[in-house]
Amino acid sequence: CLEKPHKPQYGGGIIKNPELSHGLKGWSAFGNAKIEQRESGGNNSCISQKVYLEKNKFYTLSAWIQVSEGAAPVTAVFKTITGFKHAGAAVAESKCWSMLKGGLSPDASGFAELYFESKNTSVDIWVDSISLQPFTQEEWRSQQHQSIEKNHKTNVRIQAVDKQGKPLQNANISIEQKQLRFPFGCAINKNILTNTAYQNWFTSRFKVTAFEDEMKWYSTEASPGREDYSASDAMLQFAKNHNIAVRGHNIFWDDPQYQPGWVNSLSPSDLSKAADKRINSVTSRYKGQVIAWDVVNENLHFSFFESKLGQNASGVFFNRVHSLDGATTLFMNDYNTIEDSRDGKATPAMYLQKLRQISEFPGNQNLRIGIGLESHFSTPNIPYMRASIDTLGATGLPIWLTEVDVQSSPNQAQYLEQILREAHAHPKVQGIVVWAAWKPSGCYRMCLTDNNFKNLATGDVVDKLLHEWGSK
Repeated sequence: CLEKPHKPQYGGGIIKNPELSHGLKGWSAFGNAKIEQRESGGNNSCISQKVYLEKNKFYTLSAWIQVSEGAAPVTAVFKTITGFKHAGAAVAESKCWSMLKGGLSPDASGFAELYFESKNTSVDIWVDSISLQPFTQEEWRSQQHQSIEKNHKTNVRIQAVDKQGKPLQNANISIEQKQLRFPFGCAINKNILTNTAYQNWFTSRFKVTAFEDEMKWYSTEASPGREDYSASDAMLQFAKNHNIAVRGHNIFWDDPQYQPGWVNSLSPSDLSKAADKRINSVTSRYKGQVIAWDVVNENLHFSFFESKLGQNASGVFFNRVHSLDGATTLFMNDYNTIEDSRDGKATPAMYLQKLRQISEFPGNQNLRIGIGLESHFSTPNIPYMRASIDTLGATGLPIWLTEVDVQSSPNQAQYLEQILREAHAHPKVQGIVVWAAWKPSGCYRMCLTDNNFKNLATGDVVDKLLHEWGSK
Protein backbone atom coordinates (compact mmCIF):
# COMPACT_ATOMS: atom_id res chain seq x y z
CA CYS A 1 0.00 0.00 0.00
CA LEU A 2 1.88 3.01 -1.32
CA GLU A 3 1.88 6.71 -0.61
CA LYS A 4 1.68 7.41 -4.36
CA PRO A 5 0.41 5.12 -7.11
CA HIS A 6 2.69 3.92 -9.90
CA LYS A 7 2.23 5.19 -13.43
CA PRO A 8 -0.50 3.32 -15.37
CA GLN A 9 0.64 0.14 -17.09
CA TYR A 10 0.93 0.38 -20.91
CA GLY A 11 0.40 4.15 -20.58
CA GLY A 12 -3.23 3.41 -19.73
CA GLY A 13 -3.85 1.29 -22.84
CA ILE A 14 -7.24 2.18 -24.31
CA ILE A 15 -8.29 4.20 -21.23
CA LYS A 16 -8.63 7.92 -21.91
CA ASN A 17 -7.10 10.25 -19.35
CA PRO A 18 -5.84 7.34 -17.18
CA GLU A 19 -4.24 9.54 -14.51
CA LEU A 20 -7.06 12.12 -14.55
CA SER A 21 -4.50 14.78 -15.34
CA HIS A 22 -7.05 16.41 -17.69
CA GLY A 23 -9.82 16.81 -15.16
CA LEU A 24 -12.71 14.37 -15.59
CA LYS A 25 -12.38 14.15 -19.37
CA GLY A 26 -13.48 10.68 -20.46
CA TRP A 27 -15.02 9.85 -17.07
CA SER A 28 -18.65 10.05 -15.92
CA ALA A 29 -20.89 8.96 -13.07
CA PHE A 30 -22.26 5.41 -13.13
CA GLY A 31 -25.86 4.78 -12.04
CA ASN A 32 -26.76 6.89 -9.02
CA ALA A 33 -23.14 7.52 -8.05
CA LYS A 34 -21.83 11.04 -7.63
CA ILE A 35 -18.58 11.91 -9.30
CA GLU A 36 -16.14 14.59 -8.30
CA GLN A 37 -12.52 15.36 -8.91
CA ARG A 38 -10.65 15.46 -5.67
CA GLU A 39 -6.99 15.94 -4.94
CA SER A 40 -5.44 13.34 -2.65
CA GLY A 41 -1.73 13.89 -2.59
CA GLY A 42 -1.99 14.96 -6.22
CA ASN A 43 -4.34 12.14 -7.21
CA ASN A 44 -7.99 11.99 -8.12
CA SER A 45 -11.20 10.01 -7.89
CA CYS A 46 -13.42 8.80 -10.72
CA ILE A 47 -16.34 6.49 -11.41
CA SER A 48 -16.78 5.11 -14.95
CA GLN A 49 -15.58 5.20 -18.55
CA LYS A 50 -17.05 3.78 -21.75
CA VAL A 51 -14.70 1.56 -23.80
CA TYR A 52 -15.06 -0.61 -26.88
CA LEU A 53 -14.24 -4.29 -26.26
CA GLU A 54 -13.53 -6.83 -28.99
CA LYS A 55 -14.55 -10.48 -28.78
CA ASN A 56 -11.69 -13.01 -28.66
CA LYS A 57 -9.21 -10.44 -27.34
CA PHE A 58 -7.67 -10.64 -23.89
CA TYR A 59 -7.76 -7.48 -21.76
CA THR A 60 -5.48 -6.85 -18.80
CA LEU A 61 -6.79 -4.36 -16.25
CA SER A 62 -4.98 -2.53 -13.49
CA ALA A 63 -5.80 0.45 -11.31
CA TRP A 64 -4.65 2.01 -8.06
CA ILE A 65 -7.40 2.41 -5.50
CA GLN A 66 -7.96 4.02 -2.13
CA VAL A 67 -10.99 4.46 0.15
CA SER A 68 -11.83 7.44 2.29
CA GLU A 69 -11.69 5.56 5.62
CA GLY A 70 -10.78 2.17 7.02
CA ALA A 71 -10.44 -0.69 4.55
CA ALA A 72 -12.96 -2.12 2.08
CA PRO A 73 -13.00 -4.57 -0.83
CA VAL A 74 -13.33 -2.73 -4.15
CA THR A 75 -14.31 -4.51 -7.37
CA ALA A 76 -13.74 -3.47 -10.98
CA VAL A 77 -16.83 -4.27 -13.07
CA PHE A 78 -17.62 -4.01 -16.78
CA LYS A 79 -21.22 -3.52 -17.84
CA THR A 80 -21.13 -5.21 -21.28
CA ILE A 81 -23.77 -5.94 -23.90
CA THR A 82 -23.96 -9.53 -22.57
CA GLY A 83 -24.13 -8.62 -18.86
CA PHE A 84 -21.92 -7.60 -15.97
CA LYS A 85 -18.35 -8.91 -15.85
CA HIS A 86 -16.27 -8.79 -12.66
CA ALA A 87 -12.70 -8.14 -13.74
CA GLY A 88 -10.83 -7.99 -10.45
CA ALA A 89 -10.93 -6.95 -6.81
CA ALA A 90 -8.61 -5.69 -4.09
CA VAL A 91 -8.87 -4.57 -0.49
CA ALA A 92 -8.43 -0.80 -0.56
CA GLU A 93 -7.24 1.16 2.46
CA SER A 94 -7.34 4.80 3.47
CA LYS A 95 -4.28 7.04 3.34
CA CYS A 96 -2.44 4.79 0.83
CA TRP A 97 -2.87 3.30 -2.64
CA SER A 98 -3.36 -0.39 -3.41
CA MET A 99 -3.09 -2.02 -6.82
CA LEU A 100 -6.10 -3.79 -8.25
CA LYS A 101 -5.09 -6.21 -10.99
CA GLY A 102 -7.43 -8.25 -13.17
CA GLY A 103 -8.74 -8.76 -16.66
CA LEU A 104 -11.42 -10.19 -18.91
CA SER A 105 -12.16 -11.71 -22.28
CA PRO A 106 -15.48 -10.41 -23.68
CA ASP A 107 -18.22 -12.74 -24.96
CA ALA A 108 -19.11 -10.29 -27.74
CA SER A 109 -17.77 -7.10 -29.34
CA GLY A 110 -19.37 -3.85 -28.31
CA PHE A 111 -19.25 -0.88 -25.98
CA ALA A 112 -18.89 -1.53 -22.26
CA GLU A 113 -18.70 0.65 -19.19
CA LEU A 114 -15.91 0.16 -16.64
CA TYR A 115 -16.68 1.20 -13.08
CA PHE A 116 -15.49 0.50 -9.52
CA GLU A 117 -17.77 -0.46 -6.65
CA SER A 118 -17.74 -1.55 -3.02
CA LYS A 119 -20.41 -3.22 -0.92
CA ASN A 120 -19.37 -0.82 1.81
CA THR A 121 -21.47 2.14 0.67
CA SER A 122 -20.23 4.39 3.48
CA VAL A 123 -16.80 4.88 1.88
CA ASP A 124 -15.74 7.01 -1.07
CA ILE A 125 -13.65 5.21 -3.68
CA TRP A 126 -10.66 6.99 -5.20
CA VAL A 127 -9.08 5.57 -8.34
CA ASP A 128 -5.97 6.53 -10.27
CA SER A 129 -3.50 5.20 -12.88
CA ILE A 130 -6.12 3.06 -14.62
CA SER A 131 -5.04 0.80 -17.48
CA LEU A 132 -6.91 -1.46 -19.87
CA GLN A 133 -4.70 -3.11 -22.49
CA PRO A 134 -5.97 -5.45 -25.25
CA PHE A 135 -3.97 -8.38 -26.60
CA THR A 136 -4.74 -10.72 -29.47
CA GLN A 137 -4.65 -14.42 -28.64
CA GLU A 138 -1.54 -14.70 -30.83
CA GLU A 139 0.20 -12.01 -28.75
CA TRP A 140 -0.84 -13.80 -25.56
CA ARG A 141 0.51 -17.13 -26.78
CA SER A 142 3.74 -15.45 -27.84
CA GLN A 143 4.22 -14.13 -24.30
CA GLN A 144 3.55 -17.61 -22.89
CA HIS A 145 6.19 -19.03 -25.23
CA GLN A 146 8.72 -16.40 -24.16
CA SER A 147 8.01 -17.13 -20.49
CA ILE A 148 8.51 -20.89 -21.02
CA GLU A 149 11.78 -20.26 -22.89
CA LYS A 150 12.99 -18.09 -20.02
CA ASN A 151 11.74 -20.07 -17.02
CA HIS A 152 11.68 -23.71 -18.11
CA LYS A 153 14.65 -23.96 -20.46
CA THR A 154 18.37 -23.36 -20.27
CA ASN A 155 21.35 -23.71 -22.58
CA VAL A 156 23.60 -26.73 -22.08
CA ARG A 157 27.11 -27.30 -23.44
CA ILE A 158 28.09 -30.93 -23.95
CA GLN A 159 31.62 -32.14 -24.59
CA ALA A 160 32.54 -35.74 -25.36
CA VAL A 161 35.93 -36.81 -24.01
CA ASP A 162 38.00 -39.98 -24.07
CA LYS A 163 39.30 -41.85 -21.01
CA GLN A 164 42.14 -39.38 -20.68
CA GLY A 165 39.68 -36.48 -20.71
CA LYS A 166 40.74 -35.29 -24.14
CA PRO A 167 37.98 -33.92 -26.42
CA LEU A 168 36.70 -36.33 -29.07
CA GLN A 169 36.38 -34.73 -32.46
CA ASN A 170 33.11 -35.10 -34.42
CA ALA A 171 31.50 -37.35 -31.82
CA ASN A 172 27.83 -38.25 -32.35
CA ILE A 173 25.70 -37.58 -29.29
CA SER A 174 22.14 -38.79 -28.70
CA ILE A 175 19.96 -37.26 -25.97
CA GLU A 176 16.61 -38.50 -24.71
CA GLN A 177 14.73 -36.66 -21.99
CA LYS A 178 13.22 -39.32 -19.74
CA GLN A 179 10.79 -37.21 -17.77
CA LEU A 180 9.43 -33.69 -17.34
CA ARG A 181 11.19 -31.65 -14.68
CA PHE A 182 8.10 -29.49 -14.15
CA PRO A 183 5.75 -31.41 -11.80
CA PHE A 184 2.64 -32.20 -13.87
CA GLY A 185 0.33 -34.94 -12.64
CA CYS A 186 -3.14 -36.25 -12.04
CA ALA A 187 -5.16 -37.42 -9.05
CA ILE A 188 -5.77 -41.14 -8.46
CA ASN A 189 -8.07 -43.24 -6.32
CA LYS A 190 -7.96 -46.81 -5.04
CA ASN A 191 -9.28 -48.18 -8.34
CA ILE A 192 -5.71 -47.99 -9.61
CA LEU A 193 -4.60 -50.70 -7.17
CA THR A 194 -6.56 -53.46 -8.95
CA ASN A 195 -6.71 -52.24 -12.55
CA THR A 196 -3.62 -52.97 -14.66
CA ALA A 197 -4.87 -50.92 -17.62
CA TYR A 198 -5.35 -47.90 -15.34
CA GLN A 199 -1.87 -48.42 -13.89
CA ASN A 200 -0.21 -48.62 -17.31
CA TRP A 201 -2.05 -45.58 -18.63
CA PHE A 202 -1.19 -43.50 -15.55
CA THR A 203 2.43 -44.48 -14.92
CA SER A 204 3.43 -43.89 -18.54
CA ARG A 205 2.49 -40.22 -18.16
CA PHE A 206 2.69 -38.78 -14.66
CA LYS A 207 5.29 -38.30 -11.93
CA VAL A 208 3.14 -36.53 -9.33
CA THR A 209 -0.28 -37.29 -7.87
CA ALA A 210 -2.77 -36.67 -5.05
CA PHE A 211 -5.29 -39.12 -3.62
CA GLU A 212 -8.87 -38.17 -4.37
CA ASP A 213 -10.40 -39.26 -1.03
CA GLU A 214 -8.31 -41.97 0.57
CA MET A 215 -6.18 -39.77 2.84
CA LYS A 216 -9.05 -37.57 4.04
CA TRP A 217 -10.24 -37.80 7.62
CA TYR A 218 -13.63 -39.31 6.77
CA SER A 219 -11.82 -42.11 4.89
CA THR A 220 -9.22 -42.97 7.53
CA GLU A 221 -11.38 -42.67 10.69
CA ALA A 222 -15.02 -43.27 9.80
CA SER A 223 -15.64 -44.32 13.42
CA PRO A 224 -13.96 -42.61 16.39
CA GLY A 225 -10.71 -44.33 17.34
CA ARG A 226 -10.91 -46.93 14.55
CA GLU A 227 -8.32 -45.81 12.03
CA ASP A 228 -7.87 -47.52 8.69
CA TYR A 229 -5.02 -46.38 6.45
CA SER A 230 -4.93 -49.52 4.32
CA ALA A 231 -6.07 -47.81 1.09
CA SER A 232 -3.78 -44.78 1.38
CA ASP A 233 -0.85 -46.98 2.49
CA ALA A 234 -1.25 -49.19 -0.58
CA MET A 235 -1.61 -46.18 -2.89
CA LEU A 236 1.48 -44.53 -1.44
CA GLN A 237 3.44 -47.75 -1.94
CA PHE A 238 2.21 -47.94 -5.54
CA ALA A 239 3.38 -44.36 -6.11
CA LYS A 240 6.80 -45.11 -4.57
CA ASN A 241 7.20 -48.20 -6.75
CA HIS A 242 6.74 -46.02 -9.84
CA ASN A 243 8.75 -43.01 -8.63
CA ILE A 244 5.62 -40.83 -8.41
CA ALA A 245 5.60 -37.98 -5.87
CA VAL A 246 2.48 -37.57 -3.70
CA ARG A 247 0.78 -34.44 -2.38
CA GLY A 248 -0.80 -35.12 1.05
CA HIS A 249 -4.48 -34.27 0.53
CA ASN A 250 -5.86 -33.34 2.99
CA ILE A 251 -5.54 -33.11 6.76
CA PHE A 252 -8.70 -31.03 7.36
CA TRP A 253 -11.60 -29.88 5.22
CA ASP A 254 -13.40 -26.82 6.64
CA ASP A 255 -16.72 -27.66 4.97
CA PRO A 256 -19.19 -29.00 7.62
CA GLN A 257 -20.59 -31.38 4.99
CA TYR A 258 -17.33 -33.34 4.74
CA GLN A 259 -16.49 -34.10 8.35
CA PRO A 260 -16.53 -37.68 9.62
CA GLY A 261 -20.12 -38.16 10.84
CA TRP A 262 -19.12 -38.57 14.49
CA VAL A 263 -17.18 -35.27 14.54
CA ASN A 264 -20.20 -32.98 14.10
CA SER A 265 -21.62 -33.60 17.57
CA LEU A 266 -18.35 -33.15 19.50
CA SER A 267 -18.03 -30.36 22.04
CA PRO A 268 -15.34 -27.76 21.31
CA SER A 269 -13.06 -29.41 23.88
CA ASP A 270 -13.51 -32.90 22.42
CA LEU A 271 -13.18 -31.58 18.87
CA SER A 272 -9.86 -29.96 19.78
CA LYS A 273 -8.58 -33.30 21.11
CA ALA A 274 -9.87 -35.20 18.07
CA ALA A 275 -8.31 -32.70 15.67
CA ASP A 276 -4.96 -32.89 17.45
CA LYS A 277 -5.11 -36.69 17.32
CA ARG A 278 -5.91 -36.54 13.59
CA ILE A 279 -2.94 -34.26 12.89
CA ASN A 280 -0.58 -36.44 14.92
CA SER A 281 -1.84 -39.63 13.27
CA VAL A 282 -1.73 -38.74 9.58
CA THR A 283 1.30 -36.44 9.71
CA SER A 284 3.45 -38.84 11.72
CA ARG A 285 2.45 -41.76 9.50
CA TYR A 286 3.42 -40.07 6.24
CA LYS A 287 6.16 -37.70 7.44
CA GLY A 288 8.81 -37.30 4.78
CA GLN A 289 6.82 -39.38 2.29
CA VAL A 290 4.72 -36.60 0.74
CA ILE A 291 5.93 -33.48 -1.04
CA ALA A 292 3.16 -31.27 0.40
CA TRP A 293 0.39 -31.18 2.96
CA ASP A 294 -2.95 -29.55 2.20
CA VAL A 295 -3.34 -28.63 5.86
CA VAL A 296 -6.73 -26.92 5.56
CA ASN A 297 -9.06 -27.25 2.59
CA GLU A 298 -11.48 -24.44 1.68
CA ASN A 299 -11.16 -22.27 4.77
CA LEU A 300 -12.05 -19.18 2.73
CA HIS A 301 -15.50 -20.54 1.94
CA PHE A 302 -16.21 -22.51 5.12
CA SER A 303 -15.40 -22.25 8.82
CA PHE A 304 -16.41 -25.48 10.58
CA PHE A 305 -13.30 -25.52 12.77
CA GLU A 306 -13.15 -21.74 13.28
CA SER A 307 -16.78 -21.70 14.47
CA LYS A 308 -16.00 -24.28 17.17
CA LEU A 309 -12.33 -23.70 18.00
CA GLY A 310 -11.90 -19.97 17.35
CA GLN A 311 -10.68 -17.81 14.48
CA ASN A 312 -7.09 -19.04 14.82
CA ALA A 313 -8.00 -22.69 14.15
CA SER A 314 -6.15 -22.76 10.82
CA GLY A 315 -3.09 -21.12 12.36
CA VAL A 316 -3.05 -23.72 15.15
CA PHE A 317 -3.32 -26.58 12.63
CA PHE A 318 -0.45 -25.25 10.51
CA ASN A 319 1.68 -24.83 13.63
CA ARG A 320 1.04 -28.39 14.78
CA VAL A 321 1.69 -29.97 11.39
CA HIS A 322 4.93 -28.00 11.05
CA SER A 323 6.10 -29.23 14.46
CA LEU A 324 5.66 -32.84 13.26
CA ASP A 325 6.90 -32.49 9.66
CA GLY A 326 8.87 -29.27 9.37
CA ALA A 327 10.54 -30.13 6.05
CA THR A 328 7.33 -30.42 4.01
CA THR A 329 5.57 -27.43 2.43
CA LEU A 330 2.20 -26.70 4.04
CA PHE A 331 -0.59 -25.50 1.75
CA MET A 332 -3.85 -23.68 2.18
CA ASN A 333 -6.09 -25.05 -0.57
CA ASP A 334 -9.21 -23.34 -1.94
CA TYR A 335 -11.26 -22.72 -5.07
CA ASN A 336 -12.35 -19.72 -7.19
CA THR A 337 -9.28 -17.59 -6.48
CA ILE A 338 -8.29 -17.85 -10.14
CA GLU A 339 -11.45 -19.42 -11.59
CA ASP A 340 -14.28 -17.02 -10.78
CA SER A 341 -13.84 -13.27 -10.36
CA ARG A 342 -17.39 -12.98 -8.92
CA ASP A 343 -16.57 -14.93 -5.76
CA GLY A 344 -15.78 -12.23 -3.21
CA LYS A 345 -14.82 -14.79 -0.55
CA ALA A 346 -11.85 -16.10 -2.50
CA THR A 347 -10.26 -13.17 -4.35
CA PRO A 348 -6.45 -13.07 -4.29
CA ALA A 349 -6.71 -10.28 -1.70
CA MET A 350 -8.91 -12.43 0.58
CA TYR A 351 -6.63 -15.45 0.07
CA LEU A 352 -3.58 -13.41 1.08
CA GLN A 353 -5.44 -11.96 4.07
CA LYS A 354 -6.16 -15.47 5.39
CA LEU A 355 -2.62 -16.61 4.68
CA ARG A 356 -1.31 -13.60 6.60
CA GLN A 357 -3.52 -14.52 9.55
CA ILE A 358 -2.06 -18.05 9.55
CA SER A 359 1.52 -16.79 9.21
CA GLU A 360 1.09 -14.28 12.05
CA PHE A 361 -0.07 -16.92 14.54
CA PRO A 362 2.64 -17.23 17.23
CA GLY A 363 5.33 -19.67 16.12
CA ASN A 364 4.33 -19.66 12.44
CA GLN A 365 6.74 -17.01 11.18
CA ASN A 366 9.18 -19.48 9.58
CA LEU A 367 6.75 -22.06 8.19
CA ARG A 368 7.22 -23.45 4.69
CA ILE A 369 3.87 -22.26 3.32
CA GLY A 370 2.44 -22.83 -0.14
CA ILE A 371 -0.53 -21.49 -2.11
CA GLY A 372 -2.91 -24.21 -3.33
CA LEU A 373 -5.36 -23.19 -6.08
CA GLU A 374 -7.96 -25.89 -6.72
CA SER A 375 -8.77 -24.59 -10.22
CA HIS A 376 -12.25 -26.02 -10.87
CA PHE A 377 -13.12 -24.05 -13.99
CA SER A 378 -16.25 -23.57 -16.07
CA THR A 379 -15.49 -20.92 -18.74
CA PRO A 380 -11.98 -19.65 -17.97
CA ASN A 381 -11.13 -15.96 -17.81
CA ILE A 382 -7.45 -16.31 -18.75
CA PRO A 383 -6.45 -12.64 -18.21
CA TYR A 384 -8.03 -12.73 -14.74
CA MET A 385 -6.27 -16.02 -14.03
CA ARG A 386 -2.89 -14.51 -14.93
CA ALA A 387 -3.49 -11.33 -12.93
CA SER A 388 -4.55 -13.34 -9.87
CA ILE A 389 -1.46 -15.54 -10.01
CA ASP A 390 0.65 -12.38 -10.44
CA THR A 391 -0.87 -10.98 -7.23
CA LEU A 392 -0.37 -14.21 -5.28
CA GLY A 393 3.09 -14.72 -6.77
CA ALA A 394 4.29 -11.40 -5.37
CA THR A 395 4.54 -13.20 -2.01
CA GLY A 396 7.36 -15.38 -3.34
CA LEU A 397 5.56 -18.47 -2.00
CA PRO A 398 5.28 -21.63 -4.13
CA ILE A 399 2.03 -21.84 -6.09
CA TRP A 400 0.43 -25.08 -7.28
CA LEU A 401 -2.74 -25.67 -9.25
CA THR A 402 -3.93 -28.64 -7.20
CA GLU A 403 -7.23 -29.90 -8.65
CA VAL A 404 -7.53 -28.73 -12.26
CA ASP A 405 -10.70 -29.64 -14.13
CA VAL A 406 -13.22 -28.04 -16.48
CA GLN A 407 -16.96 -28.64 -16.40
CA SER A 408 -18.45 -30.56 -19.29
CA SER A 409 -19.15 -28.49 -22.41
CA PRO A 410 -18.37 -28.63 -26.14
CA ASN A 411 -15.30 -26.48 -25.38
CA GLN A 412 -14.05 -28.55 -22.41
CA ALA A 413 -10.82 -29.75 -24.05
CA GLN A 414 -10.06 -26.33 -25.56
CA TYR A 415 -10.57 -24.63 -22.19
CA LEU A 416 -8.39 -27.24 -20.45
CA GLU A 417 -5.56 -26.54 -22.88
CA GLN A 418 -5.85 -22.77 -22.32
CA ILE A 419 -5.71 -23.23 -18.53
CA LEU A 420 -2.79 -25.66 -18.55
CA ARG A 421 -0.77 -23.52 -20.96
CA GLU A 422 -1.33 -20.40 -18.87
CA ALA A 423 -0.36 -22.18 -15.65
CA HIS A 424 2.76 -23.82 -17.07
CA ALA A 425 3.92 -20.56 -18.64
CA HIS A 426 3.57 -18.55 -15.43
CA PRO A 427 6.95 -18.22 -13.70
CA LYS A 428 5.40 -18.46 -10.22
CA VAL A 429 3.53 -21.75 -10.76
CA GLN A 430 5.63 -24.66 -9.52
CA GLY A 431 3.33 -27.60 -10.21
CA ILE A 432 -0.01 -28.77 -11.61
CA VAL A 433 -2.28 -31.67 -10.65
CA VAL A 434 -5.29 -32.47 -12.85
CA TRP A 435 -8.37 -33.63 -10.91
CA ALA A 436 -9.42 -36.57 -13.07
CA ALA A 437 -9.11 -39.71 -10.95
CA TRP A 438 -10.84 -42.52 -12.87
CA LYS A 439 -13.89 -44.42 -11.61
CA PRO A 440 -16.00 -46.89 -13.59
CA SER A 441 -19.03 -44.74 -12.73
CA GLY A 442 -17.33 -41.55 -13.99
CA CYS A 443 -14.85 -38.98 -12.69
CA TYR A 444 -15.64 -36.05 -10.37
CA ARG A 445 -16.19 -33.49 -13.16
CA MET A 446 -13.79 -34.42 -15.93
CA CYS A 447 -12.23 -37.66 -17.18
CA LEU A 448 -9.16 -37.99 -19.39
CA THR A 449 -10.02 -41.49 -20.69
CA ASP A 450 -12.99 -43.75 -21.31
CA ASN A 451 -13.44 -46.98 -19.35
CA ASN A 452 -11.10 -48.82 -21.74
CA PHE A 453 -8.38 -46.21 -21.09
CA LYS A 454 -8.58 -44.77 -24.55
CA ASN A 455 -8.01 -41.03 -24.41
CA LEU A 456 -10.91 -38.62 -24.52
CA ALA A 457 -10.32 -35.17 -26.07
CA THR A 458 -9.13 -33.94 -22.66
CA GLY A 459 -6.60 -36.80 -22.48
CA ASP A 460 -5.33 -35.90 -25.94
CA VAL A 461 -4.71 -32.35 -24.69
CA VAL A 462 -2.69 -33.67 -21.76
CA ASP A 463 -0.62 -35.95 -24.00
CA LYS A 464 0.01 -33.17 -26.49
CA LEU A 465 1.26 -30.83 -23.77
CA LEU A 466 3.39 -33.51 -22.09
CA HIS A 467 5.11 -34.12 -25.42
CA GLU A 468 5.46 -30.43 -26.15
CA TRP A 469 6.90 -29.67 -22.72
CA GLY A 470 9.56 -32.34 -23.10
CA SER A 471 8.47 -35.52 -21.40
CA LYS A 472 9.53 -37.54 -24.46
